[in-house]
Amino acid sequence: MSDCKGTELEKNGSIGRARQVLGRVWGFDEFRPLQEEAVTDVIEGRDSVVVLPTGGGKSLCYQVPALVREGMAVVVSPLISLMKDQVDSLVSNGVAAALVNSTQSEEQKRDTAARIRKGEIDLLYLAPERLLTNRTLDFLTTVPISFFAIDEAHCVSNWGHDFRPEYRGLRALKQRFPGASVHAFTATASERVRDDIAEQLNLESPSVLVGSFDRPNLTYRMIRRDNALQQIMNVIDQHRGESGVVYCITRKEVEQTAAALAAEGISALPYHAGLDDQTRQDNQDAFIREKVDVIVATVAFGMGIDKSNVRFVIHAGMPKSIEHYQQESGRAGRDGLASQCILLYSGGDLMTWKRILEMGDRSNFDEAMQNINAMSDLCTGVKCRHAAIVNYFGQEFDVQNCNACDVCLGELDTVEDPITLSQKILSCVVRLKERYGVAYTVKVLTGSRDAKIMEAGHDQLSTYNLLGDESASSVRTWVEQLVSQGFLERYGEYNVLRLTSEGRDLLQRKGTVTLTRSTKSSGGRTSRSPVAESWEGVDRGLFDRLRACRSELAAQRKVPAYVIFGDAVLRDLARARPASQAGLAKIKGIGERKLAEFGELFLNEMDAYCQENSLSRDVTVVVRASAPMSKPPRPKSVKGAAALKEVFALFEQGKTVAEVAESVGRAVSTVRGYLSSYIAETGSTDASVWVSPEKIAVIESAISVSEDGRLKPIHEAIASDDSVSLDVSYEEIRIVVACHKNRVTSGP
Repeated sequence: MSDCKGTELEKNGSIGRARQVLGRVWGFDEFRPLQEEAVTDVIEGRDSVVVLPTGGGKSLCYQVPALVREGMAVVVSPLISLMKDQVDSLVSNGVAAALVNSTQSEEQKRDTAARIRKGEIDLLYLAPERLLTNRTLDFLTTVPISFFAIDEAHCVSNWGHDFRPEYRGLRALKQRFPGASVHAFTATASERVRDDIAEQLNLESPSVLVGSFDRPNLTYRMIRRDNALQQIMNVIDQHRGESGVVYCITRKEVEQTAAALAAEGISALPYHAGLDDQTRQDNQDAFIREKVDVIVATVAFGMGIDKSNVRFVIHAGMPKSIEHYQQESGRAGRDGLASQCILLYSGGDLMTWKRILEMGDRSNFDEAMQNINAMSDLCTGVKCRHAAIVNYFGQEFDVQNCNACDVCLGELDTVEDPITLSQKILSCVVRLKERYGVAYTVKVLTGSRDAKIMEAGHDQLSTYNLLGDESASSVRTWVEQLVSQGFLERYGEYNVLRLTSEGRDLLQRKGTVTLTRSTKSSGGRTSRSPVAESWEGVDRGLFDRLRACRSELAAQRKVPAYVIFGDAVLRDLARARPASQAGLAKIKGIGERKLAEFGELFLNEMDAYCQENSLSRDVTVVVRASAPMSKPPRPKSVKGAAALKEVFALFEQGKTVAEVAESVGRAVSTVRGYLSSYIAETGSTDASVWVSPEKIAVIESAISVSEDGRLKPIHEAIASDDSVSLDVSYEEIRIVVACHKNRVTSGP
């Protein structure tokens, strides 16, 4: 077992111990925002739901506490490859971590079990299916378990974008291991999904922590697709020798694109569910271990990798939701360094997704189409891409110019008289009696001789051929921009266009609108914000030399290169050029184990290179941010029992959740969890302080549909009741149900 527990347990406070572990093992001197709160919850044994975007540092939120708390932590992860990479990385840092999976021999499994019995393992990684077997559960009850960390926790929710039925069985953990806290981690989850995660896992008054969905080190570009292969090539040419992912919608497109790139001399391999398991695994391993630069994949690729130095992600087609885009594009720049996210789209993508949906389960068809339309609006919108994504997830974005998207970088060609152009388009929609979709409307505006148009007599409309001098692609872009800006809306099964009230105002020249021409930018490097820029002061020759050294080490050890050192560490080494072990120790990301194991080798490489090139050593540099920030720091909050005591006193005074949150410096979502504890412990039967009487009446009348007090059936009953016009949240239901239970228990 790692040696930090016994020596550090006596030191000053839980978070102090956690910081010492963070520095000694991982080489970082501070947590990112929100990490500290998440780590504290785990150390103090409080159930939690943590939402941090890809690259936000979720893993450390449970890895660090595992080295502070007594007992063994169990991490539930859905994919073998992801578990293996994380365990390799932990072991390289000197952490006693292990995994058990179906690819191992019986002897390997027995060896791991023996180490667990001896108390030699701090972190055990298991897939949900293996964890939930009677054999595994029975075994784990014989050893001290500190906590369970559920990775990719959105998989437990029907409302999540990647529901996995096997995750539902994890609900039993709270009952089987009452002394162990349970912590759910995910990169993306709406409020509905977060509530469902807490309910499905049977969490007790969980702390809910949600980081910012902004990734300031990523540059987003939305480009209309006209020659996909050439556009993809243009981006790859900017990143020769660097790792990247190209996402395609269909398997056929994956195969064609991978073959075309290979024919152009680009080191690329395909990845999709249609490949046999061995080929798929071999291709993924080749990418992770930097034997190939580019992986071309369907969305089946991504969740199973922990590769930090992906420098670009290209979508050759539009994803089916902003949730998917946020997670897939988030594969880039997980090390905090500047990276690119390019999305190539066309109007046909929407119809492709619609056809795919029609061939599958139609039970959630309407909701899925809403997600697709929202994604289309993002592609065609003229709002800052960072702001649009963050706002979609219900968060504020107060940066005036992100300097990291095509909109804010001024790459879009603005139309000179957008109101007149908009009037022509809106007028055409009206003259078509708001009964046709985008494609048909574009044909009328551009003067198509399509038989359907001629038969309907629409060639006689005054708006026919009104934009005949423009390309159909440009006109389609403008129609879609009017949709994304709220002047037009799609409705019905066939996505028919109709004017909104704002559109009717614009038809009368009331209001403002921005229209841009299709950009053919390929996404070259541009000026970047100070947060994202990561090459300043770096000697590129030294970086390449250190990278080659890292690759050789990784090959010898049969681990991914980033397990040795991440790109951010190599850039800092090539920037500061430390001349001693003490200098190496100051570099973020170099912990004690790696310093002892690799320090001398990398110092020798720097010695040789700097002598050959007459370079100075121990260069003083401006300290870089250790990672993209997840959220601005909150006011210092009270913790543990002291927090509950103070919060309960405020609830006794009749304070609202928002007022209490402000007083104690905690997130509103966390204080809601405290409220559940308060109601349970005080036996409160009156919910009117926190929920309006009208909503209480609605919830009370629906409680009977849920025999065990589960929230989802109640929420669904209210949502399906046409007589109810109120918007009732899961949290309001939770409060009323808790008070209702107290009344029933206490009797008349």
